Amino acid sequence: MEITVAPPFRAARWSASFKKQPVGLKPGAMTRHSVRVFCQPAKSALSLMAVVALGAANLAGAGKPTVKSIGDQVICQCGCTQTVTECNHFECSTRAEMNAVADREIKAGKDETTILQDFVKQYGVQVLASPPATGFNLTVWVLPGVGMIIGLGAVMLIVRRWRMPSPELTMVPEEAIDPKIAAAVEEEMKRVSR
Repeated sequence: MEITVAPPFRAARWSASFKKQPVGLKPGAMTRHSVRVFCQPAKSALSLMAVVALGAANLAGAGKPTVKSIGDQVICQCGCTQTVTECNHFECSTRAEMNAVADREIKAGKDETTILQDFVKQYGVQVLASPPATGFNLTVWVLPGVGMIIGLGAVMLIVRRWRMPSPELTMVPEEAIDPKIAAAVEEEMKRVSR
């Protein structure tokens, strides 16, 4: 009975790939791969904690409106079509008036939604920087997505048409070719190649 043993380098290579460690490292030694595997859950936990902290900060700040937060959501009525915060007129009286109204209502203890509703009552729905997603204004939110889907479908159809061979380029069977024309073409090709 003969026993064959695999060469030591093969056994070492197999055990190293199985353990995900290079050959020659002591068991339990840290490698780049083991550090990466160890750090992935830590990165995920840190990013989850950051998202939760930012969400909590947003919720905590949601009850306390500021003149800037209101100004970012309201269009200046001077005709510049920018938000009150971004109005670029040097001494815009409309911007100053709208900021004063927002400041007065914040000091009165109103929340952001109520202040925005007061602006809508005074100036109309067009005062809002982003229209509410109700009624006819819902089309502003829906149409871009529908347009992208239709555009993608049109691009797909165009690409399919480009890939399909055109009917003019299909091969004509030899029986359909007039022998006189074929002979004339061959003769012309011989004459040009000389």
